[in-house]
Amino acid sequence: MKGTAGYEKYSQLRIEDYLREDRVETEDNAKVYSNPPMPEKEGDGARVGEGGVTGRISNSREESILERILDPDNLNRAYKRVKKNKGSHGVDGMTVEQLLPYLTEHGGELRESILTGKYRPQPVRRVEIPKPDGGIRLLGIPTVVDRVIQQATAQMLNPIYEKKFSNSSYGFRPGRSAQQAIEQSRKYINEGYTWTVDIDLAKYFDTVNHDKLIRLISEDVKDGRVISLIRKFLASGVMINGVVIETEEGTPQGGNISPLLSNIMLHELDCELENRGLRFCRYADDCNIYVKSKRAAERVMKTITRFIEEDLRLKVNQQKSTVDRPWELKFLGFSFYYNKNRGEYSIRVHPKAVMKLKAKLKALTGRSNGMSMDERLLKLKQSIQGWVNYFGIADMKTLAGKLDEWTRRRLRMVIWKTWKRVRTRFSGLQKLGLDRQKAWEYANTRKGYWRIADSPILHRTLTNKTLEKRGLVSISAIYSKR
Repeated sequence: MKGTAGYEKYSQLRIEDYLREDRVETEDNAKVYSNPPMPEKEGDGARVGEGGVTGRISNSREESILERILDPDNLNRAYKRVKKNKGSHGVDGMTVEQLLPYLTEHGGELRESILTGKYRPQPVRRVEIPKPDGGIRLLGIPTVVDRVIQQATAQMLNPIYEKKFSNSSYGFRPGRSAQQAIEQSRKYINEGYTWTVDIDLAKYFDTVNHDKLIRLISEDVKDGRVISLIRKFLASGVMINGVVIETEEGTPQGGNISPLLSNIMLHELDCELENRGLRFCRYADDCNIYVKSKRAAERVMKTITRFIEEDLRLKVNQQKSTVDRPWELKFLGFSFYYNKNRGEYSIRVHPKAVMKLKAKLKALTGRSNGMSMDERLLKLKQSIQGWVNYFGIADMKTLAGKLDEWTRRRLRMVIWKTWKRVRTRFSGLQKLGLDRQKAWEYANTRKGYWRIADSPILHRTLTNKTLEKRGLVSISAIYSKR
C-alpha cells in the first residue's frame, strides 16, 4: 500500500514521546487542569470545583475509561502534545497560542460537557495537500480544542491496543519506526522472499466504514460513552467553503486519534495475513507482503484484495496495486539493491525520494525567493538533517557526495546573484583572495548563473570550507557520523 508515505513524515513527533510525559506545566508554572482543594459539587464519578475538574479515579478494573481520559494529568499531557505539535487552526480560527487561555477559563465546562454527553466536536477544516505523483491528499484539521480531547482519548486507548497489535505493524506506535519496517523487509528478502505484493488502498482515510470501525473498537472498549465520543469524532463533518458536509465514512487524516483508528481497522488485515503464515511489514496503510514466487504473489494479491474489499469494506486501487520485485518498488521512500561486496540485498534511497529532496532544496536555493542568507542556510540545515535522520539507514555514501556537490553549486549561484553589480562582484572576489585582473575579468562575465556557479574561479573563492563556515551543512558529514 502506498497511501501514507512514511518518508514524508520523518520530521514529525512520534506517539511514544507523549507516552513518556508525566504532566504539562503552563508558562507560569500552573497546570491547565488542576485538582481543586474544595469541590463545589459531586456528580457521576466526577468532582467539579474552582480552577478545573478532577475525576474520582479508582483502581478497580471496572473503572470507566472516560474518567481516565478526563483525568487532569492525562488532559494536561494531551494539551502539551497539541501545543508541541503546533499545527494550523480549525474552523473556529483558534490557534495553538490561544488554546491555553481558553482551557484555563473553560476547561472545567468542557470536561463536564463530555461527562454528561453534551460535547459536540466541531467540523474539521478541509485542506488539500499536493502529492508528489500529482494527486491531492485531503486533510481534515480539527479545532485545537477538539485535538486536545482526541489526544487525551488516544493516550488512554493506545496501551489497550498495544497489547494486541501485530509485531509486523510499525506505523504510529511507541518504539516503532519506518526504519524498523525497512530493516525487517530486507531480512525477508535475504531469506529468499523476493517477490512483493504491494496493494494500494484508494483514499483509505476517506473510505473507512464507521460501523465496521465502531464494532471493532467495541470489542475492546466497554465504556459506551467512549464509543459514543469516538463516533462523534468520526461524524463531526467537514467544512468546505463555509458549508458543513456530513461524513458517513472516513476518519479525518490530520486528527490526533486518526493514526490509532487506522491501526485498529487494519489490525484485521494483519490478523488475516498472520493466520495465512505470510511475511509482511505494514506502516499505517502502506504495506508490503513478501513471498517466494511470482505465482504465490499473484494468488495472494487476488485473495487479499477480496478480503480487503469484502470484509474490511475498503477499496483497492487496481491501477496502483502491483506484484513485482522489491528492488523495483518504493516502500516508505526506500528500495533495495544487491550488494556484491556483502553478497546480500541492502537498502538504498528510492530515486523519487531523492527527487523530492532536490525539489525542496532547489526551492530553498532559488535565486528569487527573497530569503536572507541566514534564513536560507537555517532552512537548508533543518531539511538536510531531517532527511539524513530518516534515510540514514540506507547505503548512500556516493549519493550524499553528489547531493553535496549539487547543493554547493546551487548556493554559489545564489551568492553570485546577490552580488548583482559588476563592482560588487569585483570587490567580493578580491576579498576572497582572487587577484585584481582575474577578479575584474570574472566580474564582467556574461555567463549564466548556473554555469558560472561551476566555474574554477568560484570553486577557488567560494570554497567548500568557506561555505561550511558560512553555515552550509554537509549531507556526507552528517551521514558519516551516524
